[in-house]
Amino acid sequence: MANLFSGGGRELDLSNGGTEAFVGVLTLAVSDLASQAWDLRFAALLILQDQNVMGRGAVGFHLEEVDWGASESERAQSKDFVLRATALAASGHRWSELGYHPPRVHDYLEQFRIMVENFTPPAGSGPFHHFPGPEGAATASCTRHRVLSGFPYWEGCLLCHQPR
Repeated sequence: MANLFSGGGRELDLSNGGTEAFVGVLTLAVSDLASQAWDLRFAALLILQDQNVMGRGAVGFHLEEVDWGASESERAQSKDFVLRATALAASGHRWSELGYHPPRVHDYLEQFRIMVENFTPPAGSGPFHHFPGPEGAATASCTRHRVLSGFPYWEGCLLCHQPR
């Protein structure tokens, strides 16, 4: 099975292991950068990509399904956050906490960066069924790992859910 992340006519089709690495390093970066309400909604979207909770081969998202904001300024700020988080993840930020070296993740992050950079967030508001609303934002943090978590839906974070 594969997991698909796409936007603006580009696709990042990842194996289950590739998805685990990609989502893991991006979640660690987002957890440390998130400060605005939209950032926490994007964090919740990433948390929903945890295959150890959601199921293997059953995750992914399309950039077109993300509520980037109502104004041009909001959309630019949201896009900038995703690009900053991707750059922080690509720097190796907190990778040592994963318990393994994520092979090929630099390539995945670079493909995702290019996808986001070339993506033009839509100006319209439309039902964003797969993007968490303000009430679904990731506001809880795992005290053990300092990573945003899916609480109250499930206890712990992506590091807590890793098979040992």
